[in-house]
Amino acid sequence: MAARCRKASLAAKRAARATPGRERPPEAVTIAPEEARLTDEQWALVRPLLPPQMGGIGRPPNDHRVVLGGILLWVARTGSSWREMPEEYGKWETAYRRHELWAKQGLWQRILQILGEEDLPGPATKNPN
Repeated sequence: MAARCRKASLAAKRAARATPGRERPPEAVTIAPEEARLTDEQWALVRPLLPPQMGGIGRPPNDHRVVLGGILLWVARTGSSWREMPEEYGKWETAYRRHELWAKQGLWQRILQILGEEDLPGPATKNPN
C-alpha cells in the first residue's frame, strides 16, 4: 500500500511540474522556534479563556501555553502542516485535537480576537494525512 501511495504521489508531482502556466503554491514562511513563543502579555490575555488543565491521574497533561504556541505561532502563522510542528510544542496530534475542540467550542475565534489576529486564517481543519 505504501508503494502505491508513493507511486501516486510521484505521478502527481510530475503532472504538476509538466502543466504549463500553472503557478506554484506560495512557500511557507519560516519562523525560528525561539521566535514563535507566546509573550507573557499574550498569555495573560488568553489564559482566562482556556479550560482548566486536568491532571493528577495518568500521564501529565501538555501545558496549554506550549500547545497554543505550536498552534498559533507555528502552524497558523507559517502555514506548515501539523506534522511539521516542532516537538518542543508537544505532539502534533495533541495540538490538532485541541485546535479542533477549541474551534468547535468557539474558543479559537475568541483567542484570535483577543490577540488581535482576527484575520489570521488558522490551521487547516481537515484531517491530517
